[in-house]
Amino acid sequence: MAMTNPPKIKTAIAADERLNNLKSAFEAKYGESPLFYARAPGRVNLIGEHIDYCGYSVLPMAIEQSILVAVTVNTSGTIQLANTTPQYKDFTVSCSEDIAIDKDNPKWHYYFLCGVKGIQEKFGITRLSGMLCVVDGSIPPSSGLSSSSALVCCAGLATMEANQKSISKVALAEICAKCERYIGTEGGGMDQSISFLAEKGTAKLIEFQPLRATDVKLPDGAMFVISNCCVEMNKAASSHFNIRVVECRIATKMLAQVKGLDPSSVMKLAEVQKALNTSLEEMLALVDKVLHPEPYSREEICKVLCVTSEQFSTELLSANTQHVTHFKLHQRAKHVYGEAARVLQFKTVCDSKPAESIQLLGELMNQSHASCRDLYECSCPELDQLVDICLKSGAVGSRLTGAGWGGCAVSMVPSEKVESFLQAVRAAYYLPDARRAAMEKQSLFVTKPGGGAAIFLEE
Repeated sequence: MAMTNPPKIKTAIAADERLNNLKSAFEAKYGESPLFYARAPGRVNLIGEHIDYCGYSVLPMAIEQSILVAVTVNTSGTIQLANTTPQYKDFTVSCSEDIAIDKDNPKWHYYFLCGVKGIQEKFGITRLSGMLCVVDGSIPPSSGLSSSSALVCCAGLATMEANQKSISKVALAEICAKCERYIGTEGGGMDQSISFLAEKGTAKLIEFQPLRATDVKLPDGAMFVISNCCVEMNKAASSHFNIRVVECRIATKMLAQVKGLDPSSVMKLAEVQKALNTSLEEMLALVDKVLHPEPYSREEICKVLCVTSEQFSTELLSANTQHVTHFKLHQRAKHVYGEAARVLQFKTVCDSKPAESIQLLGELMNQSHASCRDLYECSCPELDQLVDICLKSGAVGSRLTGAGWGGCAVSMVPSEKVESFLQAVRAAYYLPDARRAAMEKQSLFVTKPGGGAAIFLEE
């Protein structure tokens, strides 16, 4: 599977309501029919939060919601972008100029242009084919279901098809993970990997360096329900996310220094474990032994690592974290090593199928949420309230999913309780609040593992 290219599927467009509506919108906008459609799914991460950029495996599945783009190719020398959602304004860029992405102003079209630029650079295309595009998204934005990465992946796939290039899913996932950094988010590659490598009916254990995906069969009798807390968090527009990346990077260097490794040789917490050839349990004990729970000041870090204040700013911080003065290294490292261990336990339970597997998986999800809330501090009061309601409503496990600070929770619910669960969550979380009640239709839904990104052609 890993070396195959994204599939091209011939389909009766008229028989698919969403594709058909997009086709009509495209024809109304441009006066001609699309040549092809590219689709990239959103994802829900079942367990393994904030550890992909530390080098550890994660366990997501693609969801049925996706980004879809209708495209036709021409010689106009421009790429024209439109969106079926009126709040996202049209944008046109010339194929002959260098594509500029404004990190300080993360508008929707810049995510699309990240994908275009990634393909252009990979293949050294001096002049891209002209494209007319209409984008349609069914993934709630800023919800932690990876709408922005799906848009980058969809744009990368569409640009590749429009310029008649071909590349494997794995290579495409790696390009899209890299090019999303143009917008300033230092993610780890999970979102793009599952978007391309997902297969219907199965979750995936995604490992990095080298990138590979292994099927994880979820237990029969368990359903996954996504619920949006209706607080939006735009990763690129705030520094919360990158501060955590930086804290993990500094913790990596501090652990290396204490253990006599060269701090400049490691950037990720997984690399320290590998260099020391120890278990995750031993890494947790090491964190407790050598990192103090009180926040570290810049001065203390510079002293331990023997670096100047200027080196600290340029080598360890990112552009939007220069203002940070204190760093919680003990808590962040403890979350990462603990969460990495929970991912492996989750997969072991799925593979070995003990009688109480649903209960065991639920407990791991609950531990994950507690760690995200208390050690990584990436939850928010609304998410904590929602997770609590989900557990009281019949979920065996519930946790935030995605970056956090807003967005969604994912809950594991025994199949026979799904209907009563949905009603209870609706009554307790959505209906009492007018704004949430208005968003409830797209905010609370059952999801099954969906397929990965693909090109669709009219039959």
